[in-house]
Amino acid sequence: MKNTHPYLSTEERRAGAVQAVVELAGEQNPAEITTAVIAEKMGLTQGALFRHFPTKEAIFESVLSWVSGQLMRRVDRAIQEGGSAREKLERVFLTHTDFVATCPGVPRMIFGQLQRPGRTLPKQIVEKMLTEYGAKLREILETGIRDGEFAQELDVEAAATLFVGSLQGLVLQSLVVDEPGRIANLAPRVFDLYITGLVGGVE
Repeated sequence: MKNTHPYLSTEERRAGAVQAVVELAGEQNPAEITTAVIAEKMGLTQGALFRHFPTKEAIFESVLSWVSGQLMRRVDRAIQEGGSAREKLERVFLTHTDFVATCPGVPRMIFGQLQRPGRTLPKQIVEKMLTEYGAKLREILETGIRDGEFAQELDVEAAATLFVGSLQGLVLQSLVVDEPGRIANLAPRVFDLYITGLVGGVE
């Protein structure tokens, strides 16, 4: 296939490959995305694609690194807008669900990579992201307890785990019914139920 973008830099090529995979994963099973399909999506030959990535696995590793970076930057912006602990948690929750709704291929790729045996690099990328995510949630939750927004006896670790678990449940349901928009519709209602459990006996 003729190279239709001969003057792009290596960095631009790599970014283009990541975007191509994200789009393709929203249309088909990520396990069926071959380097030939990626190259065709980009308007390149496979040989040109392999000049920027040594293997298909390296492409998916770059995709998950992009996903992690994009999500955490959005989470950080949601937190930095300020407000109460509840307001921060709600913005993070809705920011996360909006990201998944607009990039439906992302959870498909993550779930697919996590099913692979062994401690793979993609798993390590996701684990690092979840660790960073959890630390940010715990900080917000602890602030909410100090400010009297949440119950003093609140189990912060369990609350942070439940936050992520609620998101994962929404994502899984949207994948099962193949309706990416479902997650955005349900997210506010699920968050309201979640926050009720944090308040407990607070007047």
